[in-house]
Amino acid sequence: MKRKTKFITLEGVDGAGKSTHINFIKKYLADKKINFLFTREPGGTVLGERLREILLHDDMHAETESLLMFAARYEHIYKIINPNLANGVNVISDRFTDATYAYQSGGKYVDTSKITILKDWVHKDLKPDLTILFDLPIEVSIARLNKVGNLDKFEKEKKSFHERIRSSYLELAKNEQDRFKVINSNQNINVIQKEIYLILDKIFT
Repeated sequence: MKRKTKFITLEGVDGAGKSTHINFIKKYLADKKINFLFTREPGGTVLGERLREILLHDDMHAETESLLMFAARYEHIYKIINPNLANGVNVISDRFTDATYAYQSGGKYVDTSKITILKDWVHKDLKPDLTILFDLPIEVSIARLNKVGNLDKFEKEKKSFHERIRSSYLELAKNEQDRFKVINSNQNINVIQKEIYLILDKIFT
């Protein structure tokens, strides 16, 4: 039986504005009296948050990074995502497996087939109902990151790394147009949030 709850993921290059729009999405859901849980990756569980600190700050082989991402993801799915979806709670996650394809495969050249093997092992039967991709020219992304400071290891990477991530995301969106909704994040915030509103309205009504 198809579940009634929705699993929504938010993706995008660093600096694309996901964090800025999370409160807007939370307010939308609260105003509509929609039962929801917000979570993030890597993270979401006690172990996941510990792995997050390692993944964002420690140097390691790109394949080690991929394995740890999916280790954190397995815990996240097992303890947070699946139980909530089964209990009538809509789940919104700041990043999911698309990020691993974009960052570890696209950005760091891990073979896509290896990512797919891990995906099929960890969540063969779980797929987001909707993925909102916040897209942004990399020059704008880097300028925004430089204003923030205190960057993690991914945010400190070279421009070419971020370009590969953006290309990977756009390719994923092109290949799954029914699931992905791409938003141009280089627009006025009110325009962006109107687009988000319409996207959410469509999936929840």
